[in-house]
Amino acid sequence: MNLSELAEKQREYFSTGKTLAVEERKKALLKLREGIIRREKEIFDALGADLGKSVCEAYMTEIGMVLEEISFLVKNLKKFAAAHRVKASISQFPARCYTIAAPYGVALIMSPWNYPFQLTLAPLADCLAAGNCAIVKPSAYAPATSALIKELLSDLFAPEYVAAVTGGRAENEALLRQKYDMIFFTGGVSTGKIVARAAAETLTPAVLELGGKSPCIVDEDADIARAARRIAFGKLLNAGQTCVAPDYLLVQESVKAALLEALEQEFVKMCGEDALKNENYPHIVNEKHFQRVKGLISPEKVVFGGDFDEKTLKIQPTLLDSATLEDAAMQEEIFGPVLPVLTFRTFEDAKKIIAVHPNPLALYYFGKKNESRALQEISFGGGCVNDTILHLATPRMGFGGVGESGMGAYHGKRGFDAFSHTKSILKKGKIELSLRFAPYSDKKLASLKKYIR
Repeated sequence: MNLSELAEKQREYFSTGKTLAVEERKKALLKLREGIIRREKEIFDALGADLGKSVCEAYMTEIGMVLEEISFLVKNLKKFAAAHRVKASISQFPARCYTIAAPYGVALIMSPWNYPFQLTLAPLADCLAAGNCAIVKPSAYAPATSALIKELLSDLFAPEYVAAVTGGRAENEALLRQKYDMIFFTGGVSTGKIVARAAAETLTPAVLELGGKSPCIVDEDADIARAARRIAFGKLLNAGQTCVAPDYLLVQESVKAALLEALEQEFVKMCGEDALKNENYPHIVNEKHFQRVKGLISPEKVVFGGDFDEKTLKIQPTLLDSATLEDAAMQEEIFGPVLPVLTFRTFEDAKKIIAVHPNPLALYYFGKKNESRALQEISFGGGCVNDTILHLATPRMGFGGVGESGMGAYHGKRGFDAFSHTKSILKKGKIELSLRFAPYSDKKLASLKKYIR
C-alpha cells in the first residue's frame, strides 16, 4: 500500500465513525498498553542497541512514561470527551451553550531518535484517546526501535486505523506530500520549519515540539550540593541527548568554583571514574552526531572529562569552564554530555545572555532571590525551580515550547486537546428575544446598550 493509498484508507475508516465511541478508544489504549508490556524485553533490547540505554533508564524515561500516559488517559477519557457546559450570555438567552471535543481525523506523528519509543507512543496514545486514526513515522536514526514500533503496531491495529511507516528522508518527504487533518512533529528546528511549511500548504493544524539552548541558572543563594546532583542527573540522562537537558550553566560568579567542584563529584558518583567504561552510560546515537558533539569541545576550556571513544561512540561528561557566547558549544543546541559554564554578576546579565538564544524549550532556576523574575521575565516552554527535567514527567501538566522552541503542547488533557477540535455549540429553545430582529430603532438600540456592554 503506497502512502497516498494509506492516507486515503485511513480517511475512509475514520468516516465510518468506528473511532468515535469512548469505549472503543479505551479498548485501543488498553490494547496498546498490553502490547507494550508484553514486548518490554524487546523494547529494552532495541533501546540498548540504538542508544546504549540501561534497562532502568529505558523504563524510567521511555516505557514507564508511555504506560503512565495511557493509564491517565483511560482513567479520564470519559470526562475529557464529555460535553462541557458554558454559561450563555444575555444576548443568547434563553439557550444552552456547551463545547464538545471532536477528533481531527487522520493524524501524522513524526518522532525523533533520542527518545524513539516514548516520543512516538505517547503522542499516539493522545491521538487515539481523541478518536483519530494515525500514521506514525519513527526516526531512521533509531533503526532497532523503529522496526520494533512498526512490528508492534502492525500486530495490534489494522493499517487503516494505525500504521507505522519506516525509512529516512525520502519517506519523510513523501509523507509530507499527503493531506492530513493534523500533524504532530517532534525534532529539530530546521526540520520543524519544513514540516510547518508543508502543513501551511494545506492549512493543516500542527503541533511542533522543537528544542533550543535550555539554560540552567544557579544563583548565589542556591543549595550547591543539591543543585549539582540534580543538574548532573539532567545532563547525564541519555548522555545529554535530551531536548530539555540543561544546555549550558549560568552561574552567579561567587558560587562558580563550589558548583564546578560539586558537579565533578556528582559525575563520578553517577558514572564512575571513567564513564567510557560504564556499560550503563549511553552512547551518542551515531557517528555523525558523535563527530558533531566532539567538535563542540574546546580542549583548552575542559576542566573535567573531555575524553571519548571512537569505537563505542561514547563521550565523557565534560565541563567547559569560562565559556563565551563565541564558543562552538554556544552556537547550537549541544545534544550531548558537554556542559559550558558561563557566569553572571546580576540577573540582568543572565537575561541578556539567554536572550541571544530566545525562547528555550526549558529553563531551570536554582535559588530563591530571583525565582519570580526568572519565571516571569524570561520566555520559555516550561521548566523547574531547584530541579531539572521532571516538569515533563507527568500527564497532569502540558509540555511544549514557545516561539523558536515550538508551538502547542501535549501530555494528558493537553495531549487530548492537541488532537481534538473544540466545537462550540448553542442549543436554542422556542422562546427568543425580539431585540435581535429587524426592523431596528432607537428604542431597540437603547435596550441593547442596557443589556449588552
